[in-house]
Amino acid sequence: MAASTAERLSGEVLREGADLNADPSWRNLYRIGVVSAGLSVLLIIVPIVLVFTVPQPPFAGGAEVLRYIASNKPVYLIEFVSFVGLGLPALVVFLALYAALKHLDKSFTALGAMIGIASEIMALAYNSSPPSLNGGLLYLSDQYTAAATDAQRASLASAAESLMAVSNTPVNAIGILTALGILLISLPMLRGVFSRGVAYLGIATGVVGIVCEPLRDLIGPAYFVYGLLLPAWFIAVGWKLYRLGSSSPQVSIVGRTVAVAGQS
Repeated sequence: MAASTAERLSGEVLREGADLNADPSWRNLYRIGVVSAGLSVLLIIVPIVLVFTVPQPPFAGGAEVLRYIASNKPVYLIEFVSFVGLGLPALVVFLALYAALKHLDKSFTALGAMIGIASEIMALAYNSSPPSLNGGLLYLSDQYTAAATDAQRASLASAAESLMAVSNTPVNAIGILTALGILLISLPMLRGVFSRGVAYLGIATGVVGIVCEPLRDLIGPAYFVYGLLLPAWFIAVGWKLYRLGSSSPQVSIVGRTVAVAGQS
């Protein structure tokens, strides 16, 4: 009798959506997620600051890009590492969000985390960055500077243009997937754990990212709308993960209901 009452009460609580507490057993992952979110923000903000403070690589022209790299190698390396390195902490944030939200909506949480993590793994595998930021261009730039003839330099410039053309397609695809992951994993936030403000911020970030990523080369400075929403989202989810990681363990409402029913 007690067991059946416990099952009935726990089922009612779940249907009413009362179990809004994140699983405390993932506390260490939440804490790692906080550090990862902070690092993600840093790796997004640094390139944005550099865009407004130092000359940027040309969007086209193999010879121009190679000459730019040779003259601005420290800045180029910082931007390249920031774009490519963002994938690692970002995938940890998606994993931490899955642990915090999976009890609210298994389907959307799993889809959002899977797509988000997959996009970051693809970004790391492809060295994802804007076409003019590519590890291969560093090598070509060194060769271009050391070239002895115009024919050699022309060949290296042609190779640089080909490399930028090839790298352009996966960048857009990866960016769209990241934005889609943010959108999907923000939907369960509407049901608890995170505030509705954070949920709506994530939804807006995802929608704007899905629109902006494929149009990056056409919309110019308007792309920075997404560039500002993205770190804001990481800050918001990082702050909540910090609170989840630093809070004391709490027994969920369902657990308390079952315990009380079992004692009756």
